[in-house]
Amino acid sequence: MSKKLHIVSLGCNKNLVDTEVMLGRLKDYEISDDNENADVIIVNTCGFIDAAKEESINTILKLHDQRKEDSTLVMAGCLSERYQEELQKELPEIDLFTGVGDYSKIDALIENKESSFSDEVYLIDNEERVVTGSSYHAYIKMSEGCNQACSFCAIPSFKGKLNSRSLESIAKEVEGLVKKGYFDFSFISQDSSSFMRDVNVKDGLTLLIDRIELIDGVKSARILYLYPSTTSMKLLKKIANSKIFHNYFDMPIQHINDDMLRIMKRGFGEDKTLEQLNYMKSLPNSFIRTSFIVGHPGETQEMFDQMCEHVKTFGYDRINVFAYSNEETTSAYDMEQIDPEIIAQRAQILGDIAKEVELKSLNNLLNTQIELIVEKPSDEIEFLLSAKKLEWCVEIDGEIYVNEHENDKEIEFNKIYKARITQIAGDKALATILES
Repeated sequence: MSKKLHIVSLGCNKNLVDTEVMLGRLKDYEISDDNENADVIIVNTCGFIDAAKEESINTILKLHDQRKEDSTLVMAGCLSERYQEELQKELPEIDLFTGVGDYSKIDALIENKESSFSDEVYLIDNEERVVTGSSYHAYIKMSEGCNQACSFCAIPSFKGKLNSRSLESIAKEVEGLVKKGYFDFSFISQDSSSFMRDVNVKDGLTLLIDRIELIDGVKSARILYLYPSTTSMKLLKKIANSKIFHNYFDMPIQHINDDMLRIMKRGFGEDKTLEQLNYMKSLPNSFIRTSFIVGHPGETQEMFDQMCEHVKTFGYDRINVFAYSNEETTSAYDMEQIDPEIIAQRAQILGDIAKEVELKSLNNLLNTQIELIVEKPSDEIEFLLSAKKLEWCVEIDGEIYVNEHENDKEIEFNKIYKARITQIAGDKALATILES
């Protein structure tokens, strides 16, 4: 009988790709949702901010408490990499530790029950991934590491400097996934707009767009994690003119106040950031997702109020709000900190504004015709189908309920349909399918 594997991927979708690489290396195992009877348990951890670190530790300790006696418990990923010495001393419950450089060796590490923290940067190249969660959409990781020096971010301290994959490595991966039926792709990295700058190519993403457009079978694509000061107008115009890449702009700007952006070491100030944002918004069918941090050291009430007013009036489509987390190895760590209660209050205020903004964006779809992909039966309401707008990224941008259709053909999953948004109910849109 094959051994059973239970695997948990925490944190971002970049982590998910690494988890899928491990699944590819462990394809001889039977994937199991039953952690209590699994022979091997892997937690691919996140070490970005305090909340993520706490979730990672709690998850792995809970799995240890529930596992069978002779199983192997593996702690992998960013948290393990960032605190490798401390965690190996403090967590005797873990059988095997590994970081972010040995995903493609996970089978050998488990076989030998050997911990490993490779100094080499791991870039997926011709690895067989087991894509999870979708049979039409896949994330494509373009690079590892980051050259930015944001005051609040510890990622470069344990992920290292930017290392980009080659265009052909990425294209080969996409071509292989297209052959398996995938047609919708999200391209990701820590700083996507810096892709290929480590090999002295300034606008590598424009070359990537050209290369991906040559691949028959790619119907839909978007780029996640653009960074303001490395996003050129040339790149934005390239996206705007693409027939495959949507006018989907995921750019975490973190703040809008000029002084605060300087304190955060963001590279761009208010004027240039707004210039970019306004250009994105001017494009047809544009969709803008961003993130803000509240409570960073030095943020005054006036700065916070300015950010709130900007969020209310600009016209974003989706917004993430993060409470500042004070992280070792960052330049903000030793700055005078803001009271945690004030940070929590500000996060609540901006979070409530963000919900109103997102609902307004959703209401703008009412009575419009869109393309959507029907994914599965709804988990929430019987007889309804769950779908997403073609431009949206899976899971993170929302869900559309399909409640009826105007033709007699049975609706197929993972297929693109034309539809009309007929109703907004709470935070969900309802749609009628018109034709495929």
